[in-house]
Amino acid sequence: MDSATHDTWKEYEIGDLIDIFDSKRIPLSSKQRAERKGPYPYYGASGIIDHIDGYIFDGSYILVAEDGENLNSRKLPIAFFAKGKFWVNNHAHIVKGKPGICDDYFLQAWFAQANISGYITGAAQPKLSQVNLKRIKVQFPPYNTQVGISEVLSVYDDFIENNIRRIKILEEMAQAIYREWFIKFRFPDHKKVKMIDSPLGQIPEGWGVKRASDAIEINPRTKVPKDGEKPFVPMGSLSTDSMIIGQVEIRAGNSGSKFKNGDTLFARITPCLENGKTGYVQFLSTNDDAGFGSTEFIVLRSKTLCPQFVYLMSRTDEFRGNAIKSMTGASGRQRVQVECFDKFLFPHPNQQTLSAFTDAISSLFCQIGFLS
Repeated sequence: MDSATHDTWKEYEIGDLIDIFDSKRIPLSSKQRAERKGPYPYYGASGIIDHIDGYIFDGSYILVAEDGENLNSRKLPIAFFAKGKFWVNNHAHIVKGKPGICDDYFLQAWFAQANISGYITGAAQPKLSQVNLKRIKVQFPPYNTQVGISEVLSVYDDFIENNIRRIKILEEMAQAIYREWFIKFRFPDHKKVKMIDSPLGQIPEGWGVKRASDAIEINPRTKVPKDGEKPFVPMGSLSTDSMIIGQVEIRAGNSGSKFKNGDTLFARITPCLENGKTGYVQFLSTNDDAGFGSTEFIVLRSKTLCPQFVYLMSRTDEFRGNAIKSMTGASGRQRVQVECFDKFLFPHPNQQTLSAFTDAISSLFCQIGFLS
């Protein structure tokens, strides 16, 4: 396009702006993936759902959801980047902007705010077919203008990415401290403390063995008024590997799980629990405020521990494995039985160690909350 048309936005069909690589997709069943565990991300309609031992793509591509409820609810991005070596199933379109015609970052940003409901079919199972994807009409500027806009957007993206990296480091630090103190028993001055026998093996003297349900309130009673709008957390806002709770909605009513700052939201339904969906609440304006969320959360609140301990313990394989073993129900809709927390035993620290841990860990959690 010449300089005369530099600032001219034109209408296109997306099919004229992109190359599509759907023919290379290869879906794998959960059984096949279980037999092929490895380092490469395996993507579905809304993001990474597994890691396997091979890859189909190598580079930078945009994945656009082909089907699923998220096409309507938009709880997660419907178009996102996949970079490096990765595999994709048949629930996401794989696209790239045509060189010199469509900038990938501009296209992905357009999808983030676009209303494409008129191109989605199916009530029970929403679907964006390849035919309809190509038919989507857009108003795009010339390529050079797209690149210029993308460069501005990338500054904000870099800032967000930097915060995400910092959050990941802070959470890894918190989990490392938890493991050192309460799994390896290497807390400050641990060499001065005698180890004694217990039902769980040797633990520090002065500590006890408790059931999780004795140390944690399970689904505590929390008042959330029916009138007015309150913060609501859907399942899609929980992360599989971070305490961060994503988009918080504002809704009327109070039907669902109820929580306050310091509570841990623990997914109780398959496959969300197995995938690691867990969050730590610290976004409410005051500690007296309350919010509500999905009925598929179990709310965990400290009774004799501290809020940070409860969250970090809920992230352990042992705690999660105990919950997974208790799941019952029809295939694909199994749920945790709250009685399982009566069976989970853990070494309960004494008050002195807990206080020192709270002092050591609180600033990390506060920094994560500030960066999120």
